[in-house]
Amino acid sequence: MPEHCPVCGQKFELQVGFYYGTGFVSYGLSVLLLIFIFLVYWLLLGFSYKDNSVFYCLGLSMLILGLLQPWLMRFSRVLYLYLFVKYGKGERINSK
Repeated sequence: MPEHCPVCGQKFELQVGFYYGTGFVSYGLSVLLLIFIFLVYWLLLGFSYKDNSVFYCLGLSMLILGLLQPWLMRFSRVLYLYLFVKYGKGERINSK
């Protein structure tokens, strides 16, 4: 990852360990995605302990989260950066 944004010059690593908080954001996004998957599965197919549909839903959820994990991590990093870096429209930061 580059040290500065090639477009605006914003320094990506604001302080040592700045992006540790993205783990919490990624966790929250994963929980929201799991809730969404369970609701859709429940509405479309329903849950029953007799036919192991809960375990099928868990397996499907793990597969979807595993495939989307790189995207979720990158998206959580972007969200975390948007929370702490403020800039105006068209403003160029010269922090190089």
